Amino acid sequence: MSDRYQDLVHTSVGKFLVKTLGLPNPPRLERYNAGDPLVSGTILVGAAPGSTLGTAVADALAALSIASTDALAEGEKIKGVVFDATGLDSAGDLDRIQEFLTPVLRSLGRCARVVLLGTPPEHADTAGRAIAQRALEGISRSLGKELGNGSTAQSVYVAGGAEDAIASTLGFLLSPKSAYVSGQVVRIGTAGITDAPAFDVAAPLVGKVALVTGASRGLGLAMAQTLKRDGATVVGLDVAPLADDLEREMAALDGEAIVLDITAPDAPQRIAAYLSEHHGGVDVVVHNAGITRDKRLRNMATENWHKVVEINVDAPQRITAELLDQKLIHSGGTILGVSSIAGIAGNNGQTNYAASKAGVIGWVAELAPRVAADGITINAVAPGFIETDMVKTIPLTIREAGRRMNSLSQGGQPIDVAETIAWYANPGSGAVSGNVVRVCGQSLLGA
Repeated sequence: MSDRYQDLVHTSVGKFLVKTLGLPNPPRLERYNAGDPLVSGTILVGAAPGSTLGTAVADALAALSIASTDALAEGEKIKGVVFDATGLDSAGDLDRIQEFLTPVLRSLGRCARVVLLGTPPEHADTAGRAIAQRALEGISRSLGKELGNGSTAQSVYVAGGAEDAIASTLGFLLSPKSAYVSGQVVRIGTAGITDAPAFDVAAPLVGKVALVTGASRGLGLAMAQTLKRDGATVVGLDVAPLADDLEREMAALDGEAIVLDITAPDAPQRIAAYLSEHHGGVDVVVHNAGITRDKRLRNMATENWHKVVEINVDAPQRITAELLDQKLIHSGGTILGVSSIAGIAGNNGQTNYAASKAGVIGWVAELAPRVAADGITINAVAPGFIETDMVKTIPLTIREAGRRMNSLSQGGQPIDVAETIAWYANPGSGAVSGNVVRVCGQSLLGA
């Protein structure tokens, strides 16, 4: 859906009004196009004394064909910054970050990226180290709100033993693929998996099979298209009323269609049978199908409460359990849930929806350590305000508030959620498990 306000602020009149009245100024975000380099520009790399990820960062950037430097030339514009903060052991050590970042932030180009690397605070062996490492989140979240111009900031915690598994995550967070992701925290190797295989940067999913539910339109279709772009064979699933759309879209992707209600008692068995017969299993399982039935709790019908919970979290859990029981998710495979900012922050009139989406987060946290021994990961995305057809039904004032109440002052696009799913699905993300990443432009609502 068109954002007319964003179009206005990029006219001469709009620029004058924004500057004069202090109005939100949503920038044009750069997004990735197939065939583009991951990063069009140079990344400045720095480190605190005693930090340990220097070699891993250099190797990852080289593998991704991302240009980097450790010294900023006078007048040079850079596309991003990676700072290795694993050596910080006390509150006083935090000065190292300020001393490094303050002189270079004015040299960031538009839609630039800042990534702070640390070690998991929960693994710290001293109080000072726990303080310094946890502080990275406060720095990156605040910086994400300061940068402007379409730029973003994130923190990444790398567990011991997972140092060589950072390439996929760096590639995602430094590139336009993460256009609408900011102020997030990613944990690598903290859910029992610490290794990740090498991958083809352009087509990491060649030879992989991906199941996407709710694939006929909206977010699910964007996910299917993006996974296909990355080389996967896509099996799309949706309900009978959307069968024509599903079959048309999957045919365009050289994919396959399953017409099925995921809440049917035998749905898990039927899905498992199809994947076993046609593909011998599956590598990527994306539980995107979901619904809303909004009412305040005092007016909520039991059937609407039950249906939302059943579709959004109960059916994905049951389907996944069946696939795991039949050992149909291959080693190196991944399970992906779709949560929501509503599951984190809550939302007026959406107690049923918020319950289901918070439930997705609980499911991810519980399952991640259990499937690690089989080399399987599970993660979730939590979209914020995304410009889908559903937006058209939202009253104008609420729609505009949803768009502007984030650090990027605009709604996201379905591709932004799909790119996050594709990063999780990348075999190079094999040490990323148990994460919930918000795709919300760093919304002002929630954590």
